[in-house]
Amino acid sequence: MVRLAELPPATAKGLRALELPQLGETVPQGGPPLAQRRVAIISTAGLGLRSDRPFAPGDGDFRILPADAAADEVVMSHTSVSYDRTGFQQDLNVAYPLERLREMSASGEIGSVAAVHLSVMGATDPMRMEPHVAEIVRLLRADQIDAALLVPV
Repeated sequence: MVRLAELPPATAKGLRALELPQLGETVPQGGPPLAQRRVAIISTAGLGLRSDRPFAPGDGDFRILPADAAADEVVMSHTSVSYDRTGFQQDLNVAYPLERLREMSASGEIGSVAAVHLSVMGATDPMRMEPHVAEIVRLLRADQIDAALLVPV
């Protein structure tokens, strides 16, 4: 992650000028123990399948990553002058830790792994994402997800 002071001056100025939305408070919810939870990944790495439309800067929608998709089918369309993709290129689990979740499920640390996972484009205005939240929730509920691993990249 790059520091604001390390960004080009125009980029840093633009980020400082962004208005932060007031999202309100969310009351923490209880649930079953982790060993009984079905877990999905939500990554901000701009991931998708090779067959998906790549993310464009500022896209507020999401991509579905089926858990049974081959690792070489998962691609990253996140681009930025301050974003280093080397870690992802060396190990998919840096941005999409599906193998780690499978290991946790096999060892009983979590109950099970979701059938589908999701990715959004990082550094996107949350208000652009808001229209897609209902569909994300619908997908997670359909797969009986009761925990999400948020992977900020």
